[in-house]
Amino acid sequence: MIVRPLVDQERIIRELEALAEFSDTPKPAITRILFTKPDLEARAYLKGLCEEAGLQLREDALGNIFARWEGSAPDLPAVGTGSHFDAIPYAGMYDGTVGVLGGLEAIRSLQRSGFKPYRSIELLIFTAEEPTRFGIGCLGSRALAGVLSAESLRGLKDPEGRSLEEVRWEAGYMGRLEDVALPEGYYSAFVELHIEQGPVLEQERVPLGIVTAIAAPASLRVHLEGVGGHAGTVLMPDRRDALCAAAEIILGVEAFAKSSGSINTVATTGFCEVYPNAVNSVPSRVRLEIDIRDVEQSRRDQVIRNVIQGVEQVCTRREIKYSVEIINIDPPAKAGSEVLKALVAACSEAGVRFKLMVSRAYHDSLFMARIAPTAMLFIPCREGISHRPDEYAAPEDIARGTYVLALTLAKLSLAEDKAALKEDPVLLDE
Repeated sequence: MIVRPLVDQERIIRELEALAEFSDTPKPAITRILFTKPDLEARAYLKGLCEEAGLQLREDALGNIFARWEGSAPDLPAVGTGSHFDAIPYAGMYDGTVGVLGGLEAIRSLQRSGFKPYRSIELLIFTAEEPTRFGIGCLGSRALAGVLSAESLRGLKDPEGRSLEEVRWEAGYMGRLEDVALPEGYYSAFVELHIEQGPVLEQERVPLGIVTAIAAPASLRVHLEGVGGHAGTVLMPDRRDALCAAAEIILGVEAFAKSSGSINTVATTGFCEVYPNAVNSVPSRVRLEIDIRDVEQSRRDQVIRNVIQGVEQVCTRREIKYSVEIINIDPPAKAGSEVLKALVAACSEAGVRFKLMVSRAYHDSLFMARIAPTAMLFIPCREGISHRPDEYAAPEDIARGTYVLALTLAKLSLAEDKAALKEDPVLLDE
């Protein structure tokens, strides 16, 4: 069957601009935090667009939105696409939203072309991909994949001490959290369209990136306790300076990542809290938070072990008390070969060059990959900038990504048997 999606580029841009109006900060900065007024207004706007497209709407107890175009075989697992629409403070207008509105336009473009889906095609708009309010990223997709239990969700509190239960009820989401996790086999495939949030596609002048693997972060929290004192009277041989120990640990984190043998290993000490934080006082306590990522779990986990061992060695030598807490340690994800095949075929059919690449930022697809064959499609963003007001993706790049997404969804929808898509596997490594 020949499918020619009719993508309305101007409409996507108008809708992106309209969505950007729902913000706690003036444009071009976008701030849209879970269950705040802009978040609820944006939800109403997006649901209205889905209803205009004739899609069947439902929402779960956490605020994940499902908009389904029913196929002729509605009992079969559906093909999913989508992303998130929340935004960290003073962010841009394309992160996540390109995948939401691009996913919706992909469905509308297929409708306009006369395409009839076999498997249903569903737009999934995730709740709270950003960790802004409750300190945990991919809140909605973690719950959908069963990674976060209802009990864990009920224990979450925001910086003001308000529980997730309290704020979701206030927002009108009063269903059972036990019902959020998707049943086995809900989706036959899932594809997420997203800006790259990096400079590779723009620098190499490649129109699209097909993501074969998504790196997953492990987060560590390190507490160090030395002995404080007056900066002028505590002699150097007697010092147990917690910040000096922290400095060695921070440099060790960098060194362990660099020595892993792979460019895909990255590690960052992004948080350092010092007490008493006074220029004339020897630091007595330090708290560090460390982010370690890789697309290969064994390699990443070896770096984690090296860092923990390094903390022990530094603190033993410096006579510093310490503790290391693992905040989260999510596994990386490999893309489903059947979804990759559909993406590659769609690019070929559209005559668009692509690059097989990995995602070093993590996305909702990281967790969707636990419950369905999943892959991502990247479009370039200017200078690789993201999470800033000057984040930008060109209209023609958004439209191109939407067109290829539509072709991909059509191919996956028409697959009667997933095994039919598993021939001629695509190389997964970069």
